[in-house]
Order: sequence, then C-alpha cells, then structure tokens
Amino acid sequence: MALIHRSSILKPLSTAAAASFPSLRRPFSSSDTITVETSIPFTAHNCDPPSRSVETSPAELMSFFRDMATMRRMEIAADSLYKAKLIRGFCHLYDGQEAVAIGMEAAITRKDCIITAYRDHCLFLGRGGTLVEAFSELMGRQAGCSKGKGGSMHFYKKEGGFYGGHGIVGAQVPLGIGLAFAQKYSKEDHVTFALYGDGAANQGQLFEALNMAALWDLPAILVCENNHYGMGTAEWRAAKSPAYYKRGDYVPGLKVDGMDAFAVKQACKFAKEHALKNGPLILEMDTYRYHGHSMSDPGSTYRTRDEISGVRQERDPLERIRKLVLSHDLATEKELKDIEKEVRKEVDDAIAQAKESPMPEPFELFTNVYVKDFGVEMIWHLEQIGKNSELCFLEKIQLATSGPTRHQKKKNRISPNKCF
Repeated sequence: MALIHRSSILKPLSTAAAASFPSLRRPFSSSDTITVETSIPFTAHNCDPPSRSVETSPAELMSFFRDMATMRRMEIAADSLYKAKLIRGFCHLYDGQEAVAIGMEAAITRKDCIITAYRDHCLFLGRGGTLVEAFSELMGRQAGCSKGKGGSMHFYKKEGGFYGGHGIVGAQVPLGIGLAFAQKYSKEDHVTFALYGDGAANQGQLFEALNMAALWDLPAILVCENNHYGMGTAEWRAAKSPAYYKRGDYVPGLKVDGMDAFAVKQACKFAKEHALKNGPLILEMDTYRYHGHSMSDPGSTYRTRDEISGVRQERDPLERIRKLVLSHDLATEKELKDIEKEVRKEVDDAIAQAKESPMPEPFELFTNVYVKDFGVEMIWHLEQIGKNSELCFLEKIQLATSGPTRHQKKKNRISPNKCF
C-alpha cells in the first residue's frame, strides 16, 4: 500500500512530516527507538568527541526522508525557474548539503537561532518556512518571507529563529555572535548557530567575532559548511590550513561528515550542550554542493563531472536515508517513490500559488529601510503619496526623496538622551 500524505505546501516541514505517515509498511509507536552509527568517526580538537552511536526513531527517519526530498526538489525547481527567468539576480542552491539543515534542526529547538550566508533556502524551510513563502520570495512576490524584497539571498523568519540570509561574505558571523550575546545577556538557555562557507573562513571579521565569543563564553557555535570550493576556488588554493575545525586554536572544534544527517544531529546536540556550559565551539561540516556556486556558474570548469557523480553515488545524503529506511523495513521502494511523487506535486502546486501572488507595490522601495519616528525615514511622505493613483511612479519617487519639511525635521530631531 502506498503511503498517504496530506499536503504540506502551507505547513512547516516538521509539522507536515509529523502527520504524513499514517500507513507505514509496519506500524510503530512513538517510543520505538533505532540506533544508527555515523558513517565515519568525529575528529576533535581540544575536546572529547561525541559517541558515533545515535538514537533515532522510525518517525524521525521517515521525516528526514520526506523533508530532504522536499528540499532537494525545491532546489531543482528553483534551477528551472531561474533558467525560465522567473527568478532574477543571484541564486545559490543547496542540493547536496541538505543533511546539514536536516540534522541541525533535529538537535535544537526554534528558540535556538540560526544565521547563515546566501545559500539559505533549505535552512529557511527547516526553520518552519513554507514552500509558497520560499518560491514567492525567489520570484519577488508579496507572499514571500521577506515580502518579495529580499530574493534568494535574504530569506528571513524571526519567529522561527532564522535571522537570514546575508549577501556579504562572512558578515553574518559577527551578527550571530551578537545573537549569542543577547541570549546570554537575557539569561536564556539557548544557543546560536552561525553558518559560513570555506570561502568565508579566511575573513578577518570571523576571527574578531570568535575572539569576543571566547572572551565572554558566549553560547555560539560557528559552523563551517565546507563544500570544498569558495566560488570556483578549491580550498587548498585559498587556505594554508584547511582544517577549519582547528582554526579557533583555543576554541574547541569538531570535524563532522556533513553528508550524514545523523552525524550532524549528534554533533549539533554535543555542540549545544558544550556552548551552554563552556562557550563557543567550531563545527566543520564536510559537505558538497551539486550545483555551481550560483546559477551563473556551471560548476564544471574547476572540477570534473566524475568528481560530482562520484559524490552522488557514494555520499548522497538523501540516498543514505533511503537505505536506512529500507534496511529497517519502514517502507518499500515503491512507497518511497510515492513520497517523492507527492513532494514533486506539492512543489509544483506551491510554484503555481506563488505565481499568483502580486509583485510588491512601488512605494515598498522605501519601507523597512529606516526605523520609524526617528526623523530619517520617508514614511511620512509615503503615507501622503504612496497610494495616490494620480501620480506616476517617477513623481512618487521625486516626492518621497525630497525629504521632510524643516518643521518636520525639527519636530523629529533625535535627542542625545533618546539614544543613550
């Protein structure tokens, strides 16, 4: 019998997955446990590595498969939309690296924070975002998670503990340390995962932020998603020491098989416990991207097709989960294919729904730029002219950028006492 699922287009992945498997090949209870071993041992720096034995459940295994299949299909669909010119600007795809997003989410809660660079679509889904929000944002529509104004590189979901989506290489790491500082200042029992790539690992601001985190014992985990190519530059061409988990020197580190969702889960659980007690830790996720750096990069000029196909055959994270599901007799090959067919339909339906969402209004160019009521924003003008249909777009721009009157400037002037 094929597995029966309800649509998850408008539901977060974890919520959808929890209700998606009412008829598995063999019934199981929520108390059933399965112990799996990570593909390879962890390599530790200045700490004792966690156990290779990881506890899971049939429900978690099945949700891993479905969620990973959804992420994979979403990224493949984004590739097609970009080539059809429905997605514009930069677009960085995550297929191949899904185990990092899946495993990390399984080890933490939504009260923990995640902040990353521009390869952010799948992390957004893991944090509770929906397919419609994702595709709407990719196509610059109002229903997008950033109201269609962020695009591929600037997904955001504050209520899910996801703080972006950042385009400046490495700049998200200091922001992540700031989130960890806020958590410690507020005496919260939560941590922040600040993700960056091997290409950003040589950024000076990363080391400055790490130094502050170590000085103040902040609950921060720096996660280097090492996919081995910074744009088109191999890691060995850019880094004298590509052992990124050791880069913290005095800060402990752990090297993890980032293509193994359960190794990621175990490492992130270990890192959270460590960070809450002892301060920061570095995780190096040994992973791989199938697409090029961005959609403008074919991804085959600096590496061979044999290399890419070799990783797909030997280390693909989705296939690893498929093999675990089959080996524990949780579903048949046909049932897993049925899940993938349904995922494809959900992605197609989400794309169709996203296309129905309108583009942002022109006056939205000026919203969410400055803080309200501090005398420097254009909100007052927009309220007067933003929806005036008698004005053309250029006339609205001219009026909006003319600035407030002298009387309004004086009224809204910031007092030094208001700042400090």
